[in-house]
Amino acid sequence: MIDALRNAFRLPDLRRKLLYTGLILVIYQFAAHVTVPGVQRSALDQLFKSDTSGFLSVLNLLSGGAVSNFSVIANGVYPYITASIILQLLVPIIPKLEAIQKEPGGQEKINRYTYYLSIPMAALQAIGQVNIFQSQVSQVSNTTLIPGFGFGRGDDLLTTISVIVTMTAGTMFAIWLGNLITEQGIGNGISVIIFAGIVARVPANLYDLLQTHFMFNLLAFVGLTIVTVIVIVVIQEGTRRIPVQYGKRVRGRKMYGGGTTYIPLKVNTAGMIPLIFAQSIVTFPAIVAGFFSGTTATRIQNTFGNQTGFLYWFVYFWLVFGFTYFYTSVMIQNQNLGENLQKNGGFIPGIRPGRRTQEYINRLVNRITFVGALFLSAVAILPGFMQVAQRLALGPAAVGRNPALVISSAGLIIVVGVVIDTMRQLEAQLTMRNYEGFLS
Repeated sequence: MIDALRNAFRLPDLRRKLLYTGLILVIYQFAAHVTVPGVQRSALDQLFKSDTSGFLSVLNLLSGGAVSNFSVIANGVYPYITASIILQLLVPIIPKLEAIQKEPGGQEKINRYTYYLSIPMAALQAIGQVNIFQSQVSQVSNTTLIPGFGFGRGDDLLTTISVIVTMTAGTMFAIWLGNLITEQGIGNGISVIIFAGIVARVPANLYDLLQTHFMFNLLAFVGLTIVTVIVIVVIQEGTRRIPVQYGKRVRGRKMYGGGTTYIPLKVNTAGMIPLIFAQSIVTFPAIVAGFFSGTTATRIQNTFGNQTGFLYWFVYFWLVFGFTYFYTSVMIQNQNLGENLQKNGGFIPGIRPGRRTQEYINRLVNRITFVGALFLSAVAILPGFMQVAQRLALGPAAVGRNPALVISSAGLIIVVGVVIDTMRQLEAQLTMRNYEGFLS
């Protein structure tokens, strides 16, 4: 990896792309420190100091520090990811969208619809995020995060609209920066921006972790990180190769085809999307309970809002497991491998083309997805195991910050995936230029 970076900096065009990517990431970090107008910083700082579960720290980590500043880009690029997931789910359901995707230039239209859908998704996420923080700040202190925000009687409508518009514009600005990286830099821009935000927060989170129980927390963090990264790399790179053979076709006086290749089915086709889905669903009871009072509502908020207790981790585990199967099934159906193989004259040896081929692929996908789903579910509840380990090693009264939340399970999957993908693109660019130099 170091050799690839060194060789890339020797080539002027690759060096320009790398420097351009770095410049965009610096701009993103500057924007992460631009606070939304009207935010009470003292109340926000007090809220983060009282965060014992680490939930706010995870949100802050995935946003690159934008949440702790309640920046204009506090939503990050996640509304775009949510819009992309929604359209991926709707394309096979709505025939018109499926027809648009199959026509020439159809994918560009779907991408444009994704950008359009990102705007209302960003506005809704801004409203939800402000309301959640408002309720949590009111529990910690007698103040509010943004005075006058809301749609009830006595609230300031101008303040509410300005906050929503500002945060929505910040999200679209972050998406635009990601597109600039994709077009003129190195790697997938949206993924690189999330990756850079996570990496930027790791030193501060690690410093906070080591303030108490230094040796135990350091060993726990190093051990968890090494083991988790190794397992992530093995699972993420794991594939099942299905052999495919193409029949020979004669056109005029020429013969085409006749080759043998394979279809690589990844063990973890869904990536980290099930974690995002499950996290959104598992925190929903806490949001609903915030509108009610009483012992039951308080218990629900403490369980699902603070990410503590056996019930939370049990529900989270099975949600991740189920969403992995669901999203993988949608992805495979969208690819329509059986029909595409038949159109191109390809077939799996021993399997009839068409519907039989698709059924065979679906059976294989369901089998290997079990490993991927189990892996994602185990990684998701890793902080819960770490909480138990802390209590056993240090006692209930000595538990501090969770070593598993310095980077978080979703953060590690993003970091490892982006590094692997970016290095592959970099090596492909280097290989292409080496061939060009050889031919010239």
